[in-house]
Amino acid sequence: MSDEGLKSELERLRNENAALKKGSSTGIRMKVSEKGAVSIYGMGRFPVTLYKEQWLKLRHVGRHSRVHFRERGAVEGKGLVEGMKSQTLRQVFFRG
Repeated sequence: MSDEGLKSELERLRNENAALKKGSSTGIRMKVSEKGAVSIYGMGRFPVTLYKEQWLKLRHVGRHSRVHFRERGAVEGKGLVEGMKSQTLRQVFFRG
């Protein structure tokens, strides 16, 4: 590849990199796969991908966590499900 070709390729890659960095700060995005999984981008370094049944379980846990935080108040630095009864979590994730 010629010197001029390398310079133009480097410039193209720099522009592409800048566009990707700019797009990552636009907030939370969602994408649905062909198999029906929903991926959430923008919450961290990697996307969060769950299928319908997993979203329903997460929604159920969310209801319990809201009740938990309402009753006891949110404690800064603690995990979302920390302090919830392990029996409740077992019922949500391992029922059947």
